[in-house]
Amino acid sequence: MAALTVSAARGATPKILKSRAVGKLLLLALLTAVLLPVLGRWGNGAWPHELTVSLTGPLTSASNWVIDNRDSHPLFLYFFGYISNAVVLSVRAVYLTLLALGWAGATVLGALVAWRVAGVRLAAGTAAAFLACGALGMWVPTMQTLALMVAAVLASVLVGVLLGLAAGLSDRLDRALRPVLDTMQVLPAFAYLLPVVLVFGIGVPAAVLATVVYAAPPMARLTSLGLRGADPEVLEAVESLGATRRQRLLTARIPLARGELLLGLNQTIMMALSMAVIASVIGAGGLGDRVYQALASVDVGQALAAGIPIVLLAIVLDRVTGAAGAAREPGVRTIGWVYALAVTAAVALATRLLHGLNWPTGWTLGIAAPVNSAVDWMTAHLYSGVPVIGGTADWAGHFTTWVLDPVRSGLQWLPWWALLLIVAALAWLIGTWATAVTAVLAMAAIGVLGVWDPALDTLSQVLAAVAVTLVLGFATGIAAARSDRVERALRPVLDVFQTMPQFVYLIPVVALFGVGRAPAVAAAVVYALPAVVRITAQGLRQVDPAALESARSLGATGRQQLWQVQLPLARRSLLLAVNQGVVLVLAVVIIGGLVGGGALGYNVAFGLAQGDLATGLVAGAAIVCLGLMLDRVTQPTERRARKGA
Repeated sequence: MAALTVSAARGATPKILKSRAVGKLLLLALLTAVLLPVLGRWGNGAWPHELTVSLTGPLTSASNWVIDNRDSHPLFLYFFGYISNAVVLSVRAVYLTLLALGWAGATVLGALVAWRVAGVRLAAGTAAAFLACGALGMWVPTMQTLALMVAAVLASVLVGVLLGLAAGLSDRLDRALRPVLDTMQVLPAFAYLLPVVLVFGIGVPAAVLATVVYAAPPMARLTSLGLRGADPEVLEAVESLGATRRQRLLTARIPLARGELLLGLNQTIMMALSMAVIASVIGAGGLGDRVYQALASVDVGQALAAGIPIVLLAIVLDRVTGAAGAAREPGVRTIGWVYALAVTAAVALATRLLHGLNWPTGWTLGIAAPVNSAVDWMTAHLYSGVPVIGGTADWAGHFTTWVLDPVRSGLQWLPWWALLLIVAALAWLIGTWATAVTAVLAMAAIGVLGVWDPALDTLSQVLAAVAVTLVLGFATGIAAARSDRVERALRPVLDVFQTMPQFVYLIPVVALFGVGRAPAVAAAVVYALPAVVRITAQGLRQVDPAALESARSLGATGRQQLWQVQLPLARRSLLLAVNQGVVLVLAVVIIGGLVGGGALGYNVAFGLAQGDLATGLVAGAAIVCLGLMLDRVTQPTERRARKGA
């Protein structure tokens, strides 16, 4: 019996040691044992001061130079000045055109465009959305936001297409642009608002250019993807006809990439609208300014009245551009657009003669008072004193005491090198050695920048918010995937949650949970939850029906089908849901800093408010590094995914 036991142990041990994951961990442990005496010289606590580099001096000098030379240096007078003037003239031209059409003309024009692109149903929805904006008393701010978005989207599309063409036609430029586009998307908007304001000042130019930085990367990526994905046989046929490189691009590659280009336009519009409120901080005006003012006065009703038009604009533009991208044939005739413009001009003229161009005062519907009354009731009855379950303030306090504080204390208690080791192990297990090196360098860069403790505070909030988001998102996504009725009921709710400005979330969250880290986590959960739900539901619905039918034929129950068939086969989608949850939660870190979240988010907001370039940019760079590290430890690389397939 003993001999059999020894034999079994000898047979099992090599099998364990042959495991790729165990081999990686053993090698990492050996490397740590070798380097530990060296690492221990810098201490076993927080990041050592000897390994930090202060950027305060250089960044402050750069800020002072810009301020001193902004009104006299030729770079500002003859380059940035012309850009600023062009932006102002573009936005003003669109805004005056919309005002000249009047409320009826603009509504008819929007409905006719939707009808030409997608049909009668979407045209009716577009008209209803425009009328709702007027009925809420937000017609002029809506036109201001629409004018700003038109100028920003056109500039974003132009920049994105040029970058996409460069990346799609050259492998070298593609490799060079990829980290630039990654940084543009991950860098928090508040972080680059500061240098934009420093150069262009408070106002529309800074708001438009900040929006372009945020919204251009999707257009560039999808343009490059479309050009690179063109059918080689079609390109070969065009080349065989003697077409030049320019002719092949204009007559073959770009037409074949039409779907990707329209999808890029769709994503650019969505990201530009999501910047509407953030841009209001630097003088963009419009609906975003109304939301921001409501946040300052904690006026939930007014914030909702301004937030609903943003949601309606986002949904209408999403549906119209999505329908244009889904259409197999453009089907656009010039005479149809001529008729549409003629009808719009006739309606605008009739409106001017009969009622005037402004929205009639008596047709507005005030929702601020009833909404505020409902919020006051919720605050009075739910904030505290609720029998048995306690109030929302108690929940926030318990969540902070039992979850946020222990996680933060645990991260800050770990030696800095131990945290780097954990990051390396997680990234290497899910990817390659290059993935691990990237994650470790990103985490180490945070320490070098001198914001180690605030970054760990932010990381604790992100981890807690991601955990709550994944629990709720997976449960809701599973329910939506298994029931068409649940999926239909959730669709409009998820649309509203995804398009509602982040600032709007903060007002009811603060009213219910108070100020602190817990409401910041709650706002992040609300913002990230829709994406996790959608990706989870889509992944489960795309599982091969043959696999489910086979499981049912073997007598598997619904629960067994879920756990043993659907979830394993939807692994990639679930990992993508985790990754997107992390990215979206991290995107709300700065917004959470405005309501007591503190840490890196507060540093970025403080830098913007005080004009402190060093504090704002260093904290923004640390958030980028944190996002890069979390991306590497939550998303498997392609090589790893193929091996595990």
